[in-house]
Amino acid sequence: MDFNVEIIKNALPLLLAGAGITIEISAISVGLGLAIGCLVSIIRLTQFRLLRYLGNVYVDFIRGTPLLVQIFLVYFALPAIIGQRVDAFFAAISACSINSGAYVAEIFRGGIQSIDKGQMEAGRSLGMSWWQTMRYIILPQAFKRIIPPLGNEFIAMLKDSSLVSVIGFEELTRRGQLIIARTYASFEIWLAVALIYLLMTFVVARLTGVLERRFDTSK
Repeated sequence: MDFNVEIIKNALPLLLAGAGITIEISAISVGLGLAIGCLVSIIRLTQFRLLRYLGNVYVDFIRGTPLLVQIFLVYFALPAIIGQRVDAFFAAISACSINSGAYVAEIFRGGIQSIDKGQMEAGRSLGMSWWQTMRYIILPQAFKRIIPPLGNEFIAMLKDSSLVSVIGFEELTRRGQLIIARTYASFEIWLAVALIYLLMTFVVARLTGVLERRFDTSK
């Protein structure tokens, strides 16, 4: 089998543009997932039983079903409910954000529960409310401890975002599929796609390591 380097050179600009879209989807999804996950993790630790129950249902449902199914629910099932077509970008961001939020909620919950309970008692003794103590004392400390798993979540989302290709959204994987359909150079293109994913995850892993050392709680 001949390895055609020229095909990769010609396809590289399109693949890199697709990689940019993959990074955009992942960054937005994990960013929204951080907001969702932080809120849900706090809800799951409150004294309100109904809120805890709803938070648990959300996390269990999302973590217990494949992201691919969630994408289909947003892109195909939601329009049947609202009576209006859903844009592929909206469906991709919505499904990935909701999915990321459930995993981030578990990450935050573990980080919050790793903080000594005396921190909450100290905050309350200073006249702060439960929410104020959580916001100003507990969460800042917990965030430093969850940097590594948050980095892993971003890496996972970089790879899992390839699933949005099934609804025709042209991120990296979809761009690769379209190029292969035109050139029939499946080996060269998929190798290039794999290397680009590897490069992106490598960079994120290194940046996570830098942040982990910057906020090292053991120092």
